[in-house]
Amino acid sequence: MKRETFLAIGFIVMCFNSLYQYSWNALEPLLRTGFSVSVVQIALGFTLFSVFSSFFQPLGGHFADRDGPRNVGIVASVLASLGFLGTYLSPNILYFYVFWSLGSIGEGILYGIAANLAMKWFIDRMGFATGIVSMGFGLGSVVANPLILHVDNYKIVTLTIGLSELVVVTVLMSLISYPASSKGRPPGQVIFTTKFWLIYVSFVGAVIPLTAISSQLAVLGKNLSQEELTILISIFPLLSGGMRPIMGRIADKVGIVRTTLILNAILLVGSLTLLVGQLIPTTVLVGFAGGSMITLYFNVAGEIFGTRFSTVNSGILYTGKALGGVLGSFVFAYLYTLNVTTSEIYLVLGSLVGVLALIPVIPRIRTGQRVMGQHGNQGNMK
Repeated sequence: MKRETFLAIGFIVMCFNSLYQYSWNALEPLLRTGFSVSVVQIALGFTLFSVFSSFFQPLGGHFADRDGPRNVGIVASVLASLGFLGTYLSPNILYFYVFWSLGSIGEGILYGIAANLAMKWFIDRMGFATGIVSMGFGLGSVVANPLILHVDNYKIVTLTIGLSELVVVTVLMSLISYPASSKGRPPGQVIFTTKFWLIYVSFVGAVIPLTAISSQLAVLGKNLSQEELTILISIFPLLSGGMRPIMGRIADKVGIVRTTLILNAILLVGSLTLLVGQLIPTTVLVGFAGGSMITLYFNVAGEIFGTRFSTVNSGILYTGKALGGVLGSFVFAYLYTLNVTTSEIYLVLGSLVGVLALIPVIPRIRTGQRVMGQHGNQGNMK
């Protein structure tokens, strides 16, 4: 099978994955009304997604790196489908929490596998290839969100998505594999390096504004017209997904860490614009930078620590999204109910951490180099 086929598979999988995050703003009002719960109660659902999708990704990555991605991918696709199908069947919010958490486990594992299909098969063009795959983690919601916004019942949405994902993604996972020969450092070495933890702290800080806008745009935009809010909810995932291959190409040219730092700076500017009451430019800036930032952190780990164990290494790094998800969804929603300005200052501080923690990493990376001389190792399949 040609390696380009794996990019197409990864892209489609990411389209379904995006519905958990970037369709939340469209789905959240339907869930809140359907279960008759408060903003904070439904925000807990997004927080559970952030936690479970992130913390189970290293476990799935371990089995994918050790045994190949096919079997664990099939299991993950069933779980991801169950998140939507279980929501359809849930009689109350507690059952929703359980099924959404199970689905989030599957989504997180699928995310790691899809991203690493690009990283492992395209070590020579890591940034661009990963950008192509992860572009789906945005564009899937661009298609779905206008349809969700015109439906008045969450059951119709979750049943349709759940059945579609069960068929499509499960079949695609049965076709995938990783290249047999690649090099890199195991997680037992990686987690004891200062460099890893600087990257980790930076990732957590940068995730906070992205998660806040992803989960609370419908709440932040309550004073906008329905047409304006619909446009923002649609354009946010479009920017998040569409910019990823472009920024990946730039990162391949000028350096992955440097490009990530630039995107973090844009997230900081976006947080500052919200502080002065400008939600529209905030949404545009965070959408422009946020999706690409997530992808490039995977590439940072792959470039520095190698690709042999990249599914589990990037999965460990991705647990930072869980922490950032809690801070950016549940904590932000709670602060917002107490004082709007406090919640906005909180976003600025998170973005600032994202910038400052990454700066010490830059002098240690040489632009354009790859660790351990990995080039052209895509010839064999595992």
